[in-house]
Amino acid sequence: MRVFLDANVLVSALATRGICADVLQVVLAEHQLVLGETVLGEMKRVLSEKMHVPEGAVSEAEALLRREAVVVSRPGDLAFELRDPDDVPILAEAMESLAEVLVTGDRDFLDVADRLPVLALSPRQFWEKLQEGDESDPS
Repeated sequence: MRVFLDANVLVSALATRGICADVLQVVLAEHQLVLGETVLGEMKRVLSEKMHVPEGAVSEAEALLRREAVVVSRPGDLAFELRDPDDVPILAEAMESLAEVLVTGDRDFLDVADRLPVLALSPRQFWEKLQEGDESDPS
C-alpha cells in the first residue's frame, strides 16, 4: 500500500514514542512510504524550531526518509478547497504520489475525509485498519 504521512505524523513519530512511531515503523517495513517536499519542509521546521531537535539529528531524519520514501517534488495544481489553504499543496502531493491513504492528525483533513479524493485516516484509524487486515490474513 502507498502511504502518505503528513508532517504532524512524522514529527510525532520521530520525536516521541507511540502510535505515530509504530505507524512509521510498519509503513517503512511493509508498505511504500510516499512523501512530498512540503511535508518534509514542514517536518524539518517543526523539529528544529518548535521541538529544538539538533540540526544534525533533523538532517539524519530527513536523509533516512528521503532514502526510504518516494518523494514528490512538484505536484500539479489541485482545484480543491480546504479550511486551511496551506493544506492544499499537501493534498496535491498525496494525489501526485498516487497514495492510497493519507495518514494525518490534521482536523482540516479528517473533518472532510468523506469529500477528499484520497482516503484520509488518523494514525489510530490507520493502525486499526492494518490490524483488521492482519486478522483476515490466513497465513
